[in-house]
Amino acid sequence: MSADLVRILDGGTFVVSDSNGDIVASPTFPTGLFSFDTRFLSTWQLSVNGERLQALTVDDLEYYETRYFLVPVAPSPHIEPELSVIRQRSIIGSMHEQLTVLNHNWEPVDVCIRVDANSDFADLFEIKDVRQKKGSYYTRIENGCLRLGYQRGAFRRESVITSDPPAHVDERGLTFTVRLEPHGQWAAEIRVETVGPDGRDIRVTLQGRPGRTRPQMRQDLEAWLRHAPRLECDNKSLATAYERGLVDLAALRFMPLIAGGDSVPAAGLPWFMSIFGRDSIFVSLQALPFVPGLAATTLQVLGALQGSRLDDFGEEEPGKILHEVRYGETVAFAEQPHSPYYGSADATPLFVVLLDEYERWTGDVALVRRLEPVARAALNWIDEYGDIMGNGYLWYQRRNEQTGLDNQCWKDSWDSISYHDGTLPGLPRATCELQGYAYDAKMRGARLAREFWNDPAYADALEAQAADLKRRFNRDYWVTDREFYALALDIDGRPVDALSSNIGHLLWSGIVEESRAGAIAAHLTGPELFSGWGVRTLAQGEGRYNPVGYHVGTVWPFDNSIIAWGLRRYGFAEQAGRIAEAIIDAAQYFQGRLPEAFAGYERELTEYPVQYPTACSPQAWSTGTPMLLLRTMLGMEPYAGRLATDPAIPDRIGQITLHGVHGRWGRADVSTGGQP
Repeated sequence: MSADLVRILDGGTFVVSDSNGDIVASPTFPTGLFSFDTRFLSTWQLSVNGERLQALTVDDLEYYETRYFLVPVAPSPHIEPELSVIRQRSIIGSMHEQLTVLNHNWEPVDVCIRVDANSDFADLFEIKDVRQKKGSYYTRIENGCLRLGYQRGAFRRESVITSDPPAHVDERGLTFTVRLEPHGQWAAEIRVETVGPDGRDIRVTLQGRPGRTRPQMRQDLEAWLRHAPRLECDNKSLATAYERGLVDLAALRFMPLIAGGDSVPAAGLPWFMSIFGRDSIFVSLQALPFVPGLAATTLQVLGALQGSRLDDFGEEEPGKILHEVRYGETVAFAEQPHSPYYGSADATPLFVVLLDEYERWTGDVALVRRLEPVARAALNWIDEYGDIMGNGYLWYQRRNEQTGLDNQCWKDSWDSISYHDGTLPGLPRATCELQGYAYDAKMRGARLAREFWNDPAYADALEAQAADLKRRFNRDYWVTDREFYALALDIDGRPVDALSSNIGHLLWSGIVEESRAGAIAAHLTGPELFSGWGVRTLAQGEGRYNPVGYHVGTVWPFDNSIIAWGLRRYGFAEQAGRIAEAIIDAAQYFQGRLPEAFAGYERELTEYPVQYPTACSPQAWSTGTPMLLLRTMLGMEPYAGRLATDPAIPDRIGQITLHGVHGRWGRADVSTGGQP
């Protein structure tokens, strides 16, 4: 996302504008006011006496509120503005805009303040794919209210615009004509309601509750931050990234109807402001010692929406955990299969991983027992539906040939899985990290079955399956001449022999043979994969390597946090610290807000990490990255009912103390100076 765009958000509702607060819709990038996948404002432009305004500064007040200081003309040594405007925007209930116009002259002035407003009611998928609308638009003026609407069958969305004091309203916007006394000021509040098919705010329709008031949002954020562990550290970049990550994670929370009042994290602004199985699971894993409640809600929501039937369009299968849920027009009319869509092969084993890790940290046995049928169905899916080729590996191939995803692993762009020479394998594909996740799910499922489900025979069977998978994987995926694991197997069982960051996920899962772990660690921190700012998704020298390619050479903070966790699991504390230090260094150049991805250029080429042009920011599993890096550097693990630590901190990071780490022990302090 462009650095000069300004965004505020509250869960599934967000605004993206230019630096002076105006919205001018792009057909290819989501600027505007959005709520639950629909753009409710595509034009929102402020002018004073017919002049557009220039930004002096933008004050980022809270994640849900910002303030713009504006003047009608660009200041110069010879021209001083006689008027200025303070434009304060927030998402509290609806979108609120407080306008304050100040007269800096010693004489009275007559001022015409105009807000041009319009909406194309575009679905997010229409912005990405640029489609023609099939419904009809309407505009109504009712008692000083401007009502912009769109209807297609039963699908209806409206933007309802009102002001205090009342404005002169026409079909294209609002006009205020005021007289300002010498050094006087004038103020107005404009409200934009996002209305669904039942005439209520869309959040009431889809969440069962309205947006919150400003005091409620402030109190909620203060409570969220107060409840999280408090960090003291020498490294300013780490401190900023941790606090920014906590705030952004709070901003991304939303409450779907199924959640029963609790929140789950949306995946990322602007494209992914909804439930994503994989993303929600990963950020819940990253944040477990810090905000464990996210994991509990994520498990319950994903469990409630688990697949129960065979459906090619939505790629649903019994036991499968969903990929994403959408709410827009293209879903309502089955032009996209996202209501929900199940096109991912990794969310299902990762669900079992999260359930086990959640119990290890919290001791919440009740939830583990309540979700036993869900976890068993997920484990069954791995073998019954995930093993497409019948050879004991986890594969993917889309059922929906028209609009389904080609790649259904976390690197889900079309060209992310390739051979060393850059050619693409056919489908189905069995990427390496999927096998690691399946192995880990079986091992963790065995623990749950033995300790909580009273089924030792099932536990024994899962452990035997896991051991067999590990043996075969280390035989079939190993690229002998280059000493790493293949990115995938193709339909003929041949290794897809590109060197990628996926091998770091294998260390995290535990599927790597001890004798090979050193070679994997060397690749992850070697010059082909490690840029100096982090581990690239694809190594230099591979056919499709591109330092600004989405999954073929960029650096993903989330990916690096999992890799560091895996390195630490196998005893490579120095290498894990090197990766953690690189990501923490990079964070300072993004004001602590780690983006979805950044370019994979060598660190020697630039003094700062280079922006990836369309990265989501904030993005859920990037917000969780500083938390998981802290866990990894401090060596925090639940052990025998208490919090065990084994700090291994890079020298440049310095001292770290975490106060109040959550777990089954209650709260505990952790310091690099000793045990809690």
